[in-house]
Amino acid sequence: MTAVLDAERVRALNDILRRTLSGGTLVLTAGIVALGRERQQVILDAVAAYDRFEPDNDPHGEHDFGAVEATGERVFWKIDCYDRAGRYASPDPADASVTRRVLTVMLAGEY
Repeated sequence: MTAVLDAERVRALNDILRRTLSGGTLVLTAGIVALGRERQQVILDAVAAYDRFEPDNDPHGEHDFGAVEATGERVFWKIDCYDRAGRYASPDPADASVTRRVLTVMLAGEY
């Protein structure tokens, strides 16, 4: 039961970051930056609205990866959970006090 609760908490924290850009750090790759602010905002809005999580693309139910089409671009986004120093994997991604979340948004071609 704890694993289910942990996955639910990780999912909730990941969704907060993805939807509001709070609770973590946003990283835009060079390809996304080169698109300019207006297109970046459209892409971030598409990432925030993403809701096509299925067992095939979200096997752990953590809402930590997705692919969207926005501004004529195929875009991937990924959330990684690190320790507070950002050096290693988080010891407990369900615990925001020991986790640093990073949302990376990239063009599919940059993957």
